[in-house]
Parts: sequence; structure tokens; C-alpha cells
Amino acid sequence: MAIPYASNETSYLLPPNKEDWEGHGIPDFVYGQEELVMEGVQWPRGALSLLNTPPLSHFDSALCSAWRQRMELGLFRYPLGALPTQTLPGTVGFVAQLNVERGVQRRRPQNIKSVRQEFDPEQFNFNQIRPGEVLFRLHRKWDCPGTVQQEDIMVVINVSPLEWGHVLLVPEPARELPQRLLPGALRAGVEAVLLSSHPGFRVGFNSLGGLASVNHLHLHGYYLAHRLPVEGAPSEPLDPRGRLHVLQALPAPGFLFYTSRPGPDLEALISRVCRATDYLTDCEIAHNLFVTRGAPPGKTSSSSALSGVRVILWPRKPSFGIKEGEAFNVALCELAGHLPVKTAQDFSSLTEAAALTLIRECLLPPAQAEDVQAALVALIAQEEQ
Repeated sequence: MAIPYASNETSYLLPPNKEDWEGHGIPDFVYGQEELVMEGVQWPRGALSLLNTPPLSHFDSALCSAWRQRMELGLFRYPLGALPTQTLPGTVGFVAQLNVERGVQRRRPQNIKSVRQEFDPEQFNFNQIRPGEVLFRLHRKWDCPGTVQQEDIMVVINVSPLEWGHVLLVPEPARELPQRLLPGALRAGVEAVLLSSHPGFRVGFNSLGGLASVNHLHLHGYYLAHRLPVEGAPSEPLDPRGRLHVLQALPAPGFLFYTSRPGPDLEALISRVCRATDYLTDCEIAHNLFVTRGAPPGKTSSSSALSGVRVILWPRKPSFGIKEGEAFNVALCELAGHLPVKTAQDFSSLTEAAALTLIRECLLPPAQAEDVQAALVALIAQEEQ
């Protein structure tokens, strides 16, 4: 999924000589309220790529031009071409992709034994990456009443990409934060989605025990030129003020938070979600989170318009390490309906029923799921009226 270089984004590219990379410094991507794309993003009628998207935003141009340069410079573990992709027959709409190299060459997961495990400087972390792997630093101007001053976020290539533009959002790596979601990290993730004019740019988070492979706080961001089931899945309110909903539709039930406005509404969503993930972490309940443009809660229309941001949270059974014999591992993108498959044989034979069986094996038992739902509803009820 190639795009032409953006001539006005050369400041995000590395110098031609590798010897100059160390002293190149990390460029800032400075953005403000006016760059958040709140309206007009929708799926086109035909097939979508980065080439036929309506004008790429400043963020898209910066990320994609810098990411492509790093790919051409060989900074990834493998070159990423067009991935074989299919929508599995059935009612869910799973998007399956064959990515053999990621299954073979990605870094081995760290030895994680607890959702609350502390950061270990002896293990791999993002302070150890090569200088060229950092694309830029996200720097938010403090220009909107009701918003919080945002810490700087490093945007780093994922050297084992699952799709085009796969990056990691890492809050101030030197702070050595464990993989526990914090408001600043989530805010950056939601605003990264809003900075993109591409309807398929998504952001997600895997907790420890939710298949996070590195215990150093980070979120994933990537482009996928396909709609996913969670964008428009119907939901039911769990709170009379509409602050928390539940998605009961396949591929997996999850909790839905939604906003269509920046400023105070977005800050309230961030606080709400992080209170929920804090509860799950404190209770040793693994979880995955997915941020995507989508329809308002309760809407069942298949309209291509994406009027706001959906944040979906899935509590799940803990799983530490990678299960080698399975067609795919269940984490943030799989729960949303995007299935990166490891082998050609599994890709050709995978069915919707088989995919649902793998996903269901990772979900909480019904009684525990009911207890978690009741606890999250109680947390929401504690907010100021």
C-alpha cells in the first residue's frame, strides 16, 4: 500500500547518511485543536487505500512518508508488501489477512506473570531502540479550554508490522512506565485517530495478560483499509446518561465508550475508560482496548459516515505468551474483527465458526463477566451528577 513521498514533510525523514542519524534529533509533530478531524470522514463506495483516500491529513502525510522511508532503509524485520486479504463468509464480517513474516519474525514475548507486573529495565524496552526507529514526537498545543496539557508521545515504528503504517505510541520512554493504561497515553491514542483523515486508522492497547509482549507502556496504531464489525455494531446502554454501553454483537461482547466532541467530553471519556482499566488491572483481569471512528451508540445503520470515536474495552481471560499452534492470537485487533493469520494453510481454511471458537476461548466465564459489568456500572454511577 504505497503512497508518494510528501514533499512538505521532509523534516520527518532521516538524513541520507546513516552516520548522521544519531545526531539528527527527534522532530516534533505539533498539533492543536484545529487539526483534529471531527467531521467528514467516511468510507468511500469503492475499495480504499491510502492512494484514493480524500486528502491525507498533515498527520497522515508525516507518518506515512516517514514510515515508508524506514521500510526502504531496512529498519524493519521484514519488508511489508500487499497482504492477501479476505472477508470471511458469514454474518460477522471478519477481515482475515495472511502475514506469515510477523508470525515467524516478531520478537518473543517477555516473561509476564501478572497484569500488574512492574517494569523491568533488564528486559527489552523502548529505551533500547535504534535512533532511526523513532518517527517523531507528538506534541499537543494547550489551546482548548477544558483540555489537559498533554505529555509528549514518541511515535515509533513497530519493527514487526501487522499492516501499513504500524506504529507504537510510547509516552516518555525514560519514565519506564509498565504496561498499564494511563490517561495521557489514551488521550494521545484517541487524538491520533482524530488527527487522521483515513477512516481505517485505528489505535489499540493490550494489557499484560492480554498479549502485550513488552512491559513498557505503549499503544498500537495502524492503517487497515477495511471496515470492521465494531464500527457500527449495535449496543445497549448500561447507564441512564449514556456514558457506558455494552456491545453484545459478535465477534465478542465489550464495553463501549463514545464521543463526538473534543474538549471536556473527550476528557470525560478518557477519565471514564481509565477508571475502568484501573479496576480491571487492580483485579488482575486482562483486557484489550480498541479506538476507531464509528457510529454513535445504539445506531444500527450501515451508513458509511463515521461521526465520532468508539472506544471498546474487552475484559478477557489472561494469556501469557504466544500459542504457536493457533491460526491467530486473540488481542486488540482480533476482538475488533481483524484477523492477522500466521500460515497460508490456516488462511485458506479459516472459517467464521473457527474464528469465533478461538475468540470465545479467551473470554471471561459468564458469571465473572456479569460481575465485571456490575462493577463498571457502579464506577460510572459514582461520577458527579
